[in-house]
Amino acid sequence: MNQPEFSVIIPAHNEEKYITACLDSVKKASEPHNLRVETIVVLNRCTDKTEAIAVSAGARIVHDDSRNLSRIRNAGANVAGGEILVTIDADSTMSPDMLIEIEKNLLTGKFIGGGVEVYPERRSPGINVTYFLLKVSLFFTGLSGGLYWCYLKDFNAAGKFNENLSFAEDIEFAKRLRLHGKKSGKKFHTIKNAHITTSCRKFDHFGEWFMFTLLLSKTREIREGLKGKNTKFADKYFYDFNTNTGDGLK
Repeated sequence: MNQPEFSVIIPAHNEEKYITACLDSVKKASEPHNLRVETIVVLNRCTDKTEAIAVSAGARIVHDDSRNLSRIRNAGANVAGGEILVTIDADSTMSPDMLIEIEKNLLTGKFIGGGVEVYPERRSPGINVTYFLLKVSLFFTGLSGGLYWCYLKDFNAAGKFNENLSFAEDIEFAKRLRLHGKKSGKKFHTIKNAHITTSCRKFDHFGEWFMFTLLLSKTREIREGLKGKNTKFADKYFYDFNTNTGDGLK
């Protein structure tokens, strides 16, 4: 393959149930770029068929067994050879026009990078309210997430993902990427013409209103978990979430 134009980073912990769809969506989105896209799957403590699936799909494999999403994502970025870096979770799929839209936005010179629209795979009252409140929150912060995109050089210049955080590393990175962009007069941007669809597996497992339960009853645990002082919280909701059922990091 020629020098890759894009490097797509996918963290994966026992993702045999979801990663095929994710990899297929990346392949579909890469077709307009003559497949000049490298897919890097960062395997994290996998005991299922995730690695075999990723290898058969032609993905590049990296191993990182830490319980730290920032470190896991950074492990993939550290070996990336593409000019443009994209991160996506293994239980999400990107729309076929995703890479086209990313390149189009970067080539304008107006944007440092950004996020995308996020669609849940199914709807319910609890999921609808959760996503509505999330969108309202992100609207007022001017940020977005789900999938991140920027030039690799800007990812490195912004300081990569913060390895001092146990979770919520994505939004914290978005804030720093936006600040980095301001230095050169570029904005953090949410792509509207492309999207990702993400699984609702945590709602399936913990209940449709579990996010509200967390915010109401686990405030202290969340604060401690962010600082790395409460590993039980991070393990339950991120690193050991349904470890034996193929439901992984996110």
